[in-house]
Amino acid sequence: MIITGVTPRNAADGEDATLRGWPFELPPVAQLLRDGLTFTAPVTLLVGENGSGKSTIIEAIAEAYGVDRRGGHIGRDYASPLEKAPLGREIRLERTKVGRRMVGTKPRGYFLRAETAYGFFEYVSGTPAYDEHDLFSMSHGESFLAVFDVRFARQGLYLMDEPESALSFSSTLKLLALLDDLRNTGSQVICATHSPLLAALSGAQILELGDHGIRTVPWNELELVDHWRRFLAQPDSYLRYLIDNRET
Repeated sequence: MIITGVTPRNAADGEDATLRGWPFELPPVAQLLRDGLTFTAPVTLLVGENGSGKSTIIEAIAEAYGVDRRGGHIGRDYASPLEKAPLGREIRLERTKVGRRMVGTKPRGYFLRAETAYGFFEYVSGTPAYDEHDLFSMSHGESFLAVFDVRFARQGLYLMDEPESALSFSSTLKLLALLDDLRNTGSQVICATHSPLLAALSGAQILELGDHGIRTVPWNELELVDHWRRFLAQPDSYLRYLIDNRET
């Protein structure tokens, strides 16, 4: 593993700053700044509804590690660098011995953010690293898998925000296998996802975010899994409810 957890910077400095407004009003963010967050496995999956704070926390971890929150690899220079986001300014990372060796030298890692991935693909297409992959002749999902193949090959910290958004069922299974490969070679993955397939990775730490804050939940007890299980068993019950509500 590269990092063991996230700690609130002010708490570590002995300060008691009052943070108001978004994103500090989100229960998972408030809990993170109050209690910190500990990673107990090489792969951690953040699940929860839209707006629960998954992406906000992933972005803050990326910034604390030295990655631009728009995504990309460590050391990528944007023409117009962004200031750190509010949460990114309030946290620091607790690193393992391996992670500490990466500070100030060549920290290795990558942040795949689905909503900004196309811009990155445009940026790297045609560069030597992608000689074998013409990203713009591929489908959206194929280009994601090509980036995984090129950039997720070295030991490092890999951050992903909804990587399944471009992937089919079978391609998501390929990503699931990649997560397993990464942890077996000493890398660490922190991934925000809505996919019950990715959340099913054996041995992964699953953190469910919501109004309750952040809690560890087994895969078969996740709200996400329960909804998919009931929908697939009886889709008409969901569809009837949606249609009836729309017509009233």
